[in-house]
Amino acid sequence: MGMSMKASDYIVQFLAEQKIDKVFGYIGGAVAHFYDSLDKNEQIEIVNTIHEQGAGFAAEGYARVTGKTGVATATSGPGATNLITPIGSCFFDSVPTLFITGQVNTYEYKYNQPVRQIGFQETDIVSIIKPITKYAVMVDDIANLKYELEKGYFLSQEGRKGPVLIDIPMNIQRTDFNPAQQASFFESEEYKNYHSVADCSKRIVEAIDIIKQAKRPIILIGGGARISGAGEALSQFLDSTHFPLVYSLMGKDLIKDNYQYNLGLIGSYGNRYGNMALANADLILVLGSRLDTRQTGTDLKTFAREAKIIQVDIDLNELGSKIKADILIHSDIKEFLEELNKSNFSNTITPWQEKLLSYKEKYSSTVGIDQKEKAPNQIIHKISQHLNAYDTVCVDVGQHQMWVAQSLETKDYQRVLFSGGMGAMGCALPMAIGAALGNGKRAIVIVGDGGFQMNIQELEIIKRRHLPIKIFIMNNTNLGMVRQFQELYFDKNYIGTKKDYSVPHFENIGKAYGIASNTVSNKEEIYKKIEEMLLDDEPAILDIRLLESMTTVEPKLIVNKPIEDMYPFLDRDEFTQQMIIKPLD
Repeated sequence: MGMSMKASDYIVQFLAEQKIDKVFGYIGGAVAHFYDSLDKNEQIEIVNTIHEQGAGFAAEGYARVTGKTGVATATSGPGATNLITPIGSCFFDSVPTLFITGQVNTYEYKYNQPVRQIGFQETDIVSIIKPITKYAVMVDDIANLKYELEKGYFLSQEGRKGPVLIDIPMNIQRTDFNPAQQASFFESEEYKNYHSVADCSKRIVEAIDIIKQAKRPIILIGGGARISGAGEALSQFLDSTHFPLVYSLMGKDLIKDNYQYNLGLIGSYGNRYGNMALANADLILVLGSRLDTRQTGTDLKTFAREAKIIQVDIDLNELGSKIKADILIHSDIKEFLEELNKSNFSNTITPWQEKLLSYKEKYSSTVGIDQKEKAPNQIIHKISQHLNAYDTVCVDVGQHQMWVAQSLETKDYQRVLFSGGMGAMGCALPMAIGAALGNGKRAIVIVGDGGFQMNIQELEIIKRRHLPIKIFIMNNTNLGMVRQFQELYFDKNYIGTKKDYSVPHFENIGKAYGIASNTVSNKEEIYKKIEEMLLDDEPAILDIRLLESMTTVEPKLIVNKPIEDMYPFLDRDEFTQQMIIKPLD
């Protein structure tokens, strides 16, 4: 019956059987056995990062472009704790990932003894990360290894996807065992109890009736629609209905910006035309979005006051949890849309479509309502004009993230990866490494001076592996997002954002890593260099010195204002005239 093998070899073989071809990690004593096994297996490659946080974000990037489970590994103690931020990021954004950490030998582990530590680098990582994983377990008995590995992998991809962590002591990794003689999760009662989502066909029939009556329908795409792979089904629905749509930050790249009735980003920093479109709808079909206050505004009573809301989500707990919807549908988004596509929708919505196109024309994302150019938005728009069909754009956290969300126009097969729920500065560079290695395509990093400094060490991998990664630093020499906040609420006390904050010479740093680097500061130069830099696939860095260091993100939603009424405020007569539903007093 089968043959015996070393446990660490078995783990690697299991991953290879799931068609996972890359594992991101950082070597340490407690994962030395696993590393050795990875290196000996020809179907899988270990990618060594410079910091475990880099490994975690790279695994996230890999998972997001391939749909496969991204795997990161680290040693016990500091290695494992350095994975916490990417684990949280994958949990909040529902990214299928498997984190494999090494642990001290079981005979050195303290269990419930009232001491702080027995083994060197011993740390109870499972208890630490339980709240931000779908499942976390320490395998301290070889008899459970196969079961727990299968279960962890299954859960990363099941239902609402997310991260799992498996902690494996060194003595378990080096044990010989026969997997054929071990219990399998897939033959267990536990597995049989994971049934697919409840049948909601009755609710879908009700939803179809409501959709057919809508005169001003709009679709709101959230990250869940992207994760369920609903792109094709949604395109088919749009081809037959020409319904307008808007997206949350995480829904940005599912339907490209060149779809005529794509009204773009909504929410706190949404485009004015997107928020006005959403506010004036009579029906909102919410696909895989949790409708957090960044999307709806803080005063929930004012959101979509005259619209019926149909919310579709694979996570039962998200349905109706924040906004009261008229119809709640517990379903995979792709399956829901496939069901919807069996019906015929012949809504006459021409006046609505025309109104929305006029919004789009009137309120550009690159020009303010004062007709002044928004320089950072124009730089982002310029970058999107020179991207190629398969580029993956990885975006860090800060003002530049909002400029990208507002003004980067996606087309073809492009992807845009944001850190949504966690909002982790420093994610973009390592995420781009995982993306480029995952799909073999070029990756574009758009990052601020703050976020770039957080995982700057990962430039070493780009050089070492000669990866096709282009880095654009939107450098305003301050932490603009919080600085903008300090202007509004702290009487311009710029502590931490300008005071006691500084920026090194990025071009010199890039060159020290052996990467072609340049600094640009005037508009012509910036545009010319962007165009040149995007002609090839060589790694390169462009430090864009923004002339106006006091950059702002506009328009923005002020606390307690309805989403349609953004700052800087429209002239009241014009605002009233543009509204279809009754404006609030």
